[in-house]
Amino acid sequence: MLPFERRAEPVSTPRSALNGFAVDLGGTKIAAAKIASGEVVDRREGQTDTNASAEKQVRAMAGLLQLLGYRVGDALGVAVAGRIDRAGYWHAVNTETLSSVAGVDLARLVRTLIGPGTTSNDAAAAAFAEARFGAGQGIGSFAYLTVSTGIGGGLVMDGQLLTSANGLAGHVGFSSSPDAPDICGSGRRGTVESVAGGRAMAAAARAVGHDVDARAVCQAALAGATWADAIVARSAGAVARLVADLASILGLEVVAIGGGIGLSPGYMERVTQALAGEPPLFRVPVAAAILGADAPLLGALAIRERFQQS
Repeated sequence: MLPFERRAEPVSTPRSALNGFAVDLGGTKIAAAKIASGEVVDRREGQTDTNASAEKQVRAMAGLLQLLGYRVGDALGVAVAGRIDRAGYWHAVNTETLSSVAGVDLARLVRTLIGPGTTSNDAAAAAFAEARFGAGQGIGSFAYLTVSTGIGGGLVMDGQLLTSANGLAGHVGFSSSPDAPDICGSGRRGTVESVAGGRAMAAAARAVGHDVDARAVCQAALAGATWADAIVARSAGAVARLVADLASILGLEVVAIGGGIGLSPGYMERVTQALAGEPPLFRVPVAAAILGADAPLLGALAIRERFQQS
C-alpha cells in the first residue's frame, strides 16, 4: 500500500534525509539494508523461497533486519514483488514467483513480526527512487522497467507515482507481446514477461539444450554464442516494443532500465537497437538506472518518509 494521498505539488524528501532500514523481496533474492544519509551503509541478502507463505517471507525479512541492528520503532520501508492493494493486502500476480501469497494483510504482518513500516511494490519503489534521486530527476513523465526474474515497472507522472486501488498499476510486464505465444505465470497468454524475463530466458536456453540461467545466457551472447544471442535479442526486442507502447499511452520522456538482466553488459544496447526500428515518435530515450540494486531499498524508505510528511 502506498499510504499517501495524491498532491498537486509533490513533497520532495532530499536523499540525504533518508535514515532507517529497508527490505526488498524480489523473485530471486531478498535484501535488507541500513540506510544513513541516503546511502546504503550495510546490507544483508538471502535467496527468496518462492514457495514460502507470506508469514515465512516476513520472518525472513525480520532475520535479515536483526543482523543489521534494526530495533522496533526504527524507520522502516518494505518493498515486495506482487501487488499491494489500497487496503494493504498482498497478492501474487505471477504465481511462479510467489506461489503461496494471496490476499494477505502485509501491513499487519510486518507490524506484528517486525515493527511499524510502510509497504509497496518493489518496482514501484525503485521507480520512485529513480525519479527522485536517479535517472528520472526533473522528468515529467518517467517510467522505470526492471528486467530480472520477471519484468516489473513503475510509472511516475509529474512527480507522482502512479497507483491504483487494486495495486496493479505499473505491472507493465503483464501487457501483451507479439513475440510471446505461451501462458504467463499471471494466467495471461503472450505477455512481455513470458518472453523477456529471466525465467523465460532460462527456459528458452533449456529448450535448445543449455541448462543455464539468464545471466549465463547474456554472458554467452557476449561471447558470440548464436543460440544465446537469439534469446537475448528476443528479450530486448520485446522490452523495446514495451517501451514504445508505453510511450504511445503515456507520452513518456525517459525510460530507465534496471534489474540484473537489464543492466547486464550489452543488454541496454540491444534494447536501443531494437527501439531504433520504431517510428521516431516512439523512440523514447532509454537510460540505465543509476541506483542499481539500491533503488527499491531507497524507494521503500523514501515512500515511508513521504507518508510521514503527508
